[in-house]
Amino acid sequence: MQIRSKPMGPYATNCYIVSINQKDFIIDPGMGATDWVIQNVINPVAILNTHGHFDHIWSNAELKEKLQVPIYINKEDAFLLQESQFGMSFPKSSADVTIEGDQELLIEGIKIKFLHFPGHTPGCSVIEIGDRWFSGDFIFKGSIGRVDFPYSDPKAMKESLLKFQQIDEDRVVLPGHGEPTTIKDEQRYVHYWIERL
Repeated sequence: MQIRSKPMGPYATNCYIVSINQKDFIIDPGMGATDWVIQNVINPVAILNTHGHFDHIWSNAELKEKLQVPIYINKEDAFLLQESQFGMSFPKSSADVTIEGDQELLIEGIKIKFLHFPGHTPGCSVIEIGDRWFSGDFIFKGSIGRVDFPYSDPKAMKESLLKFQQIDEDRVVLPGHGEPTTIKDEQRYVHYWIERL
């Protein structure tokens, strides 16, 4: 498995290309991601969105048109692909496949697992590929996703953090912003964040 990443746009949103068995998965193509993605894929098969905020989905529509690949997102966030956010318009897209809860898929023979951790958004998810977690805006290095946005839910985030705390394995976590971390490193801070929600 090969992973490429580049922070995109003014919010430095990490866009990832995961190449496995000669198939390329595009995760969270944000603002200005199109050219970089096209230059770095050979056999693109899917666009995977961790959640529906504009800085993670900005280039969905353009890449879907140019590469002819489907968009996957949790069903609870599918509406965000069409709805103006934070007073800002952006290129609208639509989901081809919607995910329900924790769901494991086979895409072109590759196992892709969506793990539902709502709170930042209703459908906020971690995407598990191989031994990596692509955590979007759920968990960052030393932080968690904000819960003061429209459609955010502090109570749901608390429940998601408790669920996260129960995971009994360690993996490298590649977040939507900032540097990589691990499950075990971030589990140390769960009680701190829960107390402050």
